[in-house]
Amino acid sequence: MLFRSNEKFSKEAVSKAAKEFQKLSIERGEWIPDNEIDKIIRTAHYCPGKFLIEKMGFTNYFKWGRRELYFNKKDLQALNKELKERKIHLDKYSTLVYEKEKFDNLVKGINLPKGTKTKKHYKIPEGLQDIHDKPYSPETEELARKEIKELMEEYEKFDLSEYIELYHGKTQGYFRYTYSFDRYIKPELKKYCKDWTFKFNYANTALKTMLEIKNNEKLVT
Repeated sequence: MLFRSNEKFSKEAVSKAAKEFQKLSIERGEWIPDNEIDKIIRTAHYCPGKFLIEKMGFTNYFKWGRRELYFNKKDLQALNKELKERKIHLDKYSTLVYEKEKFDNLVKGINLPKGTKTKKHYKIPEGLQDIHDKPYSPETEELARKEIKELMEEYEKFDLSEYIELYHGKTQGYFRYTYSFDRYIKPELKKYCKDWTFKFNYANTALKTMLEIKNNEKLVT
């Protein structure tokens, strides 16, 4: 249908045309629904659209109807290529992000905002003071370093890279546990990997804290 150049279109007509265009684009496969993104990005979890938008700044998408999200196929392919080049497993990355958020929210719930006035929930006996405990010593640091070294030797010796992933400069471990394969992992192996990961993360976190204390010029002596 041909229109004259001076013909005016209603907002409803333009909106309808836009929706029809989106519908045709979907039918041609130019836009991918949220629940099919894992066909493009193989390491993605089911329906990762919200994570892509909120945490990875994906902007080339639109909402169809009330809930369904559609993402541009070419941009998804470009993102998938870059994730592969950087060796980023999207599902594991999203798990780490959400776990960190949960932890941070727990800490926020414990810490009171600055300037908050509240009744003290403790009472220190009057006159009690000058009781010190040295927070850092070279011996303690050496123990942490020794444990980390021994754990890394186990990691290499038993080839734990198949089950445990190291990140943050090999200072934190992540046990690659998937419920779908739980039946095929020996209980003693699962327990060993969990224990190793806990010890490794604990030792590295402790060492980091010790070094911060060591370098802090405002230590109470």
